[in-house]
Amino acid sequence: MTDCLANRTVDTLITDVRLADGSGAPVTDERFDVALRDGRIHAVAPAGALAGWQASQRIAGRAQVLSPGFIDVHTHDDTNVIRTPDMTPKLSQGVTTVVVGNCGISAAPVTLGGDPPDPMNLLGEADAFRYPTFAAYVEALERAQPAINVAALIGHTALRNNHMDRLDRPATEAEIEGMRAQLREALANGALGLSTGLAYANANAAPTEEVLALAEPLAEAGGLYATHLRTEFAEILEALDEAFRIGRHARVPVVVSHLKCAGVDNWGRSTEILDALEARDPEQAARAMQRHLCRVRDAYAASASLAREEHP
Repeated sequence: MTDCLANRTVDTLITDVRLADGSGAPVTDERFDVALRDGRIHAVAPAGALAGWQASQRIAGRAQVLSPGFIDVHTHDDTNVIRTPDMTPKLSQGVTTVVVGNCGISAAPVTLGGDPPDPMNLLGEADAFRYPTFAAYVEALERAQPAINVAALIGHTALRNNHMDRLDRPATEAEIEGMRAQLREALANGALGLSTGLAYANANAAPTEEVLALAEPLAEAGGLYATHLRTEFAEILEALDEAFRIGRHARVPVVVSHLKCAGVDNWGRSTEILDALEARDPEQAARAMQRHLCRVRDAYAASASLAREEHP
């Protein structure tokens, strides 16, 4: 680094912090100063070393921990990032990136013929679905300029909604091809991959073969397959096998969105599930074991997904 005034003029200077650098190394009591310029880290130095630098904003760390922003990998913020771009609930907790489009539901590409079907209505009412193409959604994000980064998956249920007259049956070959065309458009415009929510009624009628065919464009685009498993109850091993079969067929990584053992009859099966996962995918099993993604039970006696109240 050249010792000139231009190089020592930055946007923000954060002083006297302990660093969690994202590498997994433990946080120590050593103190640092961090300089930011043009949205990037410009310099990191021992505390006090940058005291003579010019900064538009100075923040006194007072020995607090400074870390990279957190990535919330499983959200349903698809429409929130446009309607409430300040995203205070996430930023206030240190989240600077969200992954949207999980569980087979996404705000784009969507064309509705009426009310959004379950569970797409989790993202909002019909007027929230304004993006017939993924490119249109990207344009809306660019206009909204949300305060956090957004990475997006394309929902299988959203694609089914676009091409099928009803969702309680398998898709035809022509309908699958229509879905594949929309998935290709989305991948070409920056989507991360495909998500499914096969446990939900409006996707549960889709046989494995439907998802196998739909997932085929993913590899060419470097995409991934994320799934809310077909079941988390007694047949969870079969549901995992289905997920990995789809990943192998599509030649892409598989993300199991909710690895848990649901239901009283499944209590105590977490070791069995992790052992089975390790036999199928040792790397993913290690990650699950490290992060405790498979739980014997939740910390409460009941759980729920969607609830709706209907009035005549």
